[in-house]
Amino acid sequence: MYDDHYGLSGRPFQLTPDPRFWFESATHRKAMAYLGYGLSQGEGFIVVTGDIGAGKTTLVGHLMATIDRERLHAIKIVSTQIEADDLLRMVAVGLEIDPAGMVKAQLLDKIERALHAVARSGRRTLLIVDEAQALPVNSLEELRMLSNFQAGGHAILQIFLLGQPEFRERLYGSERLEQLRQRVIATHHLDPMGRDEIEPYMRHRLGVVGWTGRPAFTPDAFDALYAGSDGVPRRLNQLAGRVMLYGAIEQLDTIDGAAVATVIADMSGDAPIAPPAAPVASVDPAMEAEQAPVEMTAEPEPDNVPEAVTPDAEVAPEPTLLAIQPAPVVAPLPLGRLHLAPAAPMPVADIADTMDAEPFPHAARASDTPSMGEPADEGALIARIADLESRVEEQEAALRRVLTLLIDWIESDRRHPDIANLQAR
Repeated sequence: MYDDHYGLSGRPFQLTPDPRFWFESATHRKAMAYLGYGLSQGEGFIVVTGDIGAGKTTLVGHLMATIDRERLHAIKIVSTQIEADDLLRMVAVGLEIDPAGMVKAQLLDKIERALHAVARSGRRTLLIVDEAQALPVNSLEELRMLSNFQAGGHAILQIFLLGQPEFRERLYGSERLEQLRQRVIATHHLDPMGRDEIEPYMRHRLGVVGWTGRPAFTPDAFDALYAGSDGVPRRLNQLAGRVMLYGAIEQLDTIDGAAVATVIADMSGDAPIAPPAAPVASVDPAMEAEQAPVEMTAEPEPDNVPEAVTPDAEVAPEPTLLAIQPAPVVAPLPLGRLHLAPAAPMPVADIADTMDAEPFPHAARASDTPSMGEPADEGALIARIADLESRVEEQEAALRRVLTLLIDWIESDRRHPDIANLQAR
């Protein structure tokens, strides 16, 4: 849109790296000097690092556009956490080898033969690996092994590694990469552009697409562009593109610092704002779900106890019995944390017949449980909780009496259980 308004032949501040817009800032000039030195050596590793958006990929694009392909065969790989075997396959594809079905030994042999074939044609092979900070250590070691290939005492493969600052820290901080470090012959870190480089950078990119001075930029506009981008090329391109769009919308022929500041404020407003933290609920949803009315009953008997025992059944005493201690009294749980078994009939029919129709006459009913959605007097709620705890204790005592009766009966030779004590209670 803004390119048509200002009569430009293209977008000068696109984010996609384009070698046509190569601008030789001080830091990029140094990087190209190190690259030239490294390539003249014809061996080892060249390492260039830089922050996100510093222009590493643009540097590679400029290099690929300027190398003499009659003397250098370049293979470019963008690393995305590639393991060693997959990295070898990507190198093989760059050498026009089909790696399908090959084991590692075959693959290495094919790669070495292909590198020798390139060397016999009078060219050297340059392997360029972008985003090298994503490579695991074993992949970096595999690259070092590839750099050992020689012909007539000369290396036939040179490797150029580009990565973010953490790659440099890893390279010089890992003991496992000592051998690779010894093969690095040139290294450089791309810094942001200086304040005095913003204006020439802008004029250069605008000139590539036919800029004739419209819109004009005031000195404070360049200062504001630097302040808003910190001299990082990609961030500067993003900001400058939005400034040009703002100028076209507002029909501006001159862009000043105020216009740039307005765009910076708009871009700051584009960032998503984190929603406010939700207030902490006074009642845990999981606890609220467990507050639903339940019917309390005895837990089912263990699997090794028969479901029903009739008076005629002969129960042989166990050869050995573990000493069974009375069940410990479990402290009552707070309301909302009671995990109660669903209602089920008493497993011993004879005992159930001698007891009331309701085994535990004081068991809590749905109507006894206060609703969480209704307001309740605090004193009444405390009284209900105390009553519920008392009923739980009564239930546990009754259950222990039943279990004790069963154990005594199983260990004795009586045909019928002695339920006198149970009935008396």
